[in-house]
Amino acid sequence: MALNLRQKQTECIIRMLNLNQPVNPSGTANEEVYKILIYDKFCQNILSPLIHVKDLRKHGVTLYFLIDKDRKPVHDVPAVYFVQPNNPNIQRIVADASRSLYDSFHLNFSSSIPRPLLEDLASGTSNSDSIHRISKVHDQYLEFVTLEDNLFSLSQKSTYVQLNDPSAGDKEIEDIIERVVNGLFCVLATLAAVPIIRCPRGGPAEMVASALDQKLRDHLLSKNNLFSEGGGFVSSFQRPILCIFDRNFELSAGIQHDFRYRPLVHDILGLKLNRLSVPGEKGGMKSFELDSSDPFWMANGSLEFPEVAVEIETQLNKYKKDVDEVNKRTGGTAGAEFDGTDLIGNTKHLMNAVNSLPELTERKQVIDKHTNIATVLLGEIKERSLDAYVKKENDMMVRGGIDRNELMSVLKGKGTKIDKLRFAIMYIISSETINPSEAEAVEAALRESEVDTSAFQYVKKIKSLNVSLASANSASRSNIVDWAEKLYGQSISAVTAGMKNLLSGDRQLALTRTVEALMEGKPNPEIDSYLVFDARAPKSSPGTSSSHLKGPFKEAIVFMIGGGNYVEYGSLQDLAQHQQPAKQVIYGTTEILTGMEFVEQLSLLGQKMGLGSSSAAASATH
Repeated sequence: MALNLRQKQTECIIRMLNLNQPVNPSGTANEEVYKILIYDKFCQNILSPLIHVKDLRKHGVTLYFLIDKDRKPVHDVPAVYFVQPNNPNIQRIVADASRSLYDSFHLNFSSSIPRPLLEDLASGTSNSDSIHRISKVHDQYLEFVTLEDNLFSLSQKSTYVQLNDPSAGDKEIEDIIERVVNGLFCVLATLAAVPIIRCPRGGPAEMVASALDQKLRDHLLSKNNLFSEGGGFVSSFQRPILCIFDRNFELSAGIQHDFRYRPLVHDILGLKLNRLSVPGEKGGMKSFELDSSDPFWMANGSLEFPEVAVEIETQLNKYKKDVDEVNKRTGGTAGAEFDGTDLIGNTKHLMNAVNSLPELTERKQVIDKHTNIATVLLGEIKERSLDAYVKKENDMMVRGGIDRNELMSVLKGKGTKIDKLRFAIMYIISSETINPSEAEAVEAALRESEVDTSAFQYVKKIKSLNVSLASANSASRSNIVDWAEKLYGQSISAVTAGMKNLLSGDRQLALTRTVEALMEGKPNPEIDSYLVFDARAPKSSPGTSSSHLKGPFKEAIVFMIGGGNYVEYGSLQDLAQHQQPAKQVIYGTTEILTGMEFVEQLSLLGQKMGLGSSSAAASATH
């Protein structure tokens, strides 16, 4: 039973647009009921990758507005609200109802609405004598953004900074963990799956896993729970595994340069919600969508950039050949005698040609789009020597270091400030031991290029703290206070553990290799210490489990707390496809970050710790 998150979320949204009535067999909402859709910014982002504006018409939606915009009354029409359950939205709904903006209000909250807010809604609408306008209130459990069949994001910004902030108190950490747990619960509710949860001990991963386990247990106690009706999994022996990790498990994947098409497009052109803008050939900006409706993107996203360029060329030649073929068949032969049979043959060819035109036009649009994108990418690659960054970073990770002259030549060569900073951080992560004079030379080279060094110093600091604390790294660190106190000890311990694995030479991500081991479920020293949670089993001490919880698993959901990226997504999809028989891996994260965005978060943490360019001289003496 495949887990199709995108399809399930789309179905929930269409049902919501159909005023939460069952949908027609054709899969569309009832068109005859005209309605207005009101959403907030967050829910607009949920809708945007799944439903196009033209599709809204099919479901009877004639007008759509952001909730905080001023709107005029529209009588005799129901309004479908799709918003996050928060105080400003509740106040706005009460105001809309009291002004009788619409005939009836169908309220859909992206996650479960807390009781105090529900009470505010009830008292607000009854005070203004408009409670009769509220037709229904639904908790939709849709608070996540699905970008591809196997890719989702909770769109929770700066989680990495908030979790690693030295000044964060217990309450703040608990709130962040709760937000992540609620988002993951929405994903599982949409899939109607109760997974077996595995995670490393200590840190945010364990905190999220145990809180999610508790939430699932509490929920499963209620009779009409969200997991009973979609219970294909209840009886089936095969349940999915949910592997939870924290960004510090493998810091390098968030920073490194990558030469595959999908990560390259995201990192350089800033793919957001499956859309991007690039300079067009005739000036001005062009916007493109890259999603499952684009066959080239789906087929070639995981190829290295040079292979993509060759593939574009191949597709273009194939297209030209097909166009010539059509022209040849419809053009008739010059100077031939005209007779009736030829006319019948020609008419047939003409019909075929007319029928094949839409498909040819569509193919040409896709080819033109990717030619445009590839041209812009090529310009950036040449200008910034990105191929050299990719190669040298890979070499560093495999060899565990780099020659000093080579290191300095990269830092003084081509590339943006952020490229150099990312390279310097990769040098720190990949070096088994840090040579102080070399690190100072790197820092000086960065300052010479006017780069803010706070991110570099932050990683250097937690790496050095980690080396000294590695021996004291006990496995019993589960409560928040304990964890917050020893935060920096935990921070990169898994990263350095990951390093040793990376020195094997084949450069598979530590994350991918760990997920593979967890899905296989065979005894393996790398994962034997991982905790196991099963909300359907009687509660025992965490980490102990019966053998059926060990796998093997056909389906996995991998979740990265603190920011994920297309490098990891691509690596996990490769893993799933190369398994015999093929398996399914869904990848999710708190937010999807480019290398630059993640390094900015590291810089912020460096500044919070008093590191950075301004205090560079002071910190160099420590």
